Amino acid sequence: MKKFFLSCITITATILFVGCSSDDNDPIAVDDDPTPVNSVLTGQITEDFTLTNDVIWTLDGRVTVTNEATLTIEPGTIIKAETGQDSNASVLIIARNANIEANGSANNPIIFTSVTDNIELGQVAGTNLSESDRGLWGGVIVLGNARASLSGDATENQIEGIPASDRNGLYGGNDDSDDSGTLNYISIRHGGALIGEGNEINGLTLGGVGTGTTVSNIEVVGNVDDGIEWFGGSVNSSNLLVWAQGDDGLDIDEAYSGTISNAAVVMGDISDHGLEIDGPAGSLEGSFTIDGLTLIGNTTTENGEYADFRDNAMGTVRNVYATGFKSSSDVELDNNVVSQNFLDGKIVFQNWILNGADNTIFVEKGGCIENCDDENDENDVFEDLIILNPSFSERAANWTSQGTSGGANMSVFSWTFASSKGAL
Repeated sequence: MKKFFLSCITITATILFVGCSSDDNDPIAVDDDPTPVNSVLTGQITEDFTLTNDVIWTLDGRVTVTNEATLTIEPGTIIKAETGQDSNASVLIIARNANIEANGSANNPIIFTSVTDNIELGQVAGTNLSESDRGLWGGVIVLGNARASLSGDATENQIEGIPASDRNGLYGGNDDSDDSGTLNYISIRHGGALIGEGNEINGLTLGGVGTGTTVSNIEVVGNVDDGIEWFGGSVNSSNLLVWAQGDDGLDIDEAYSGTISNAAVVMGDISDHGLEIDGPAGSLEGSFTIDGLTLIGNTTTENGEYADFRDNAMGTVRNVYATGFKSSSDVELDNNVVSQNFLDGKIVFQNWILNGADNTIFVEKGGCIENCDDENDENDVFEDLIILNPSFSERAANWTSQGTSGGANMSVFSWTFASSKGAL
């Protein structure tokens, strides 16, 4: 007889109900014989717990792993999330000092999706939802104790997408080797629920996550906001695929200093940027590396830019293949601070292979300095450009070439939902 030990978490099934109030912290033993056909998770997981692959699990609201507990998810497990907006959005949070051990495989990935998805046990995809079905639940958030460059040189901050009243949403600290567990062969689909005006949850959010954490073989499909976003931290991340996000594919903030290797962003019909890069918000500086990246554009999206480097961005982006973008799409340095970082060697581009474009996609822009908030854009006054003789576009000839291959090794994504739908 197996038993699960939980505190402050509810499991509901057709033949089983167990719950506890917020005042009851005593562990509860749940007899799972016979096996329930469906189980619902809500509240806090405060003791080690395993999601088995013989049932479909459901997230109902904000489910948070706390109290140094470890959530283990077996390969092939399917987790469906209830709908909900604002503070009721369904989301899985791994709080600081807690862990997740979600180690799937190419044949048995762990799938997070919506309750409206008709995927069944033993399947890797349903038939009723596509990449255009977005915002049906929240997303997955992992928070750690690694450093982030925060405003006022604070050492911790509340993560984007979680109400400030929930202290389990804090991330940051001083332990760059912090270990939040393992995320491997994970597919996160149809998320990005709105919790406030202009504030959606990313597919996968990594806040202050340290190098002791494993993040590899991750797919995010059809998220309203960004696919994957790093807020500081130093975790290395590999084999990442984002398809049809509503905003940015890969988003870097607050002096994230890890390496992202072998990643791909496949833009959808409303996608904004393949990359959005922001730098430190405090005095702590950090520099990321992206090595091996494929960007596949979409000519129907209103925006659809390659990349935007903003707000003191710092880092290296090398070994890139980009194809399928509009002729107006660009790689943009947003203001003089970012341009100066490029001149100082804090932003580095190496080996970009472009299909259907050339070095002129690399564009320097001055930041707006006057009349920026009025509705008449024609009155805006911008900074003078500072990358001169040669210009930024002219210098880009040193790292760009034309071709039809390169970037990420796309064969490692054969297990994904995107691959099964012919998006790659």
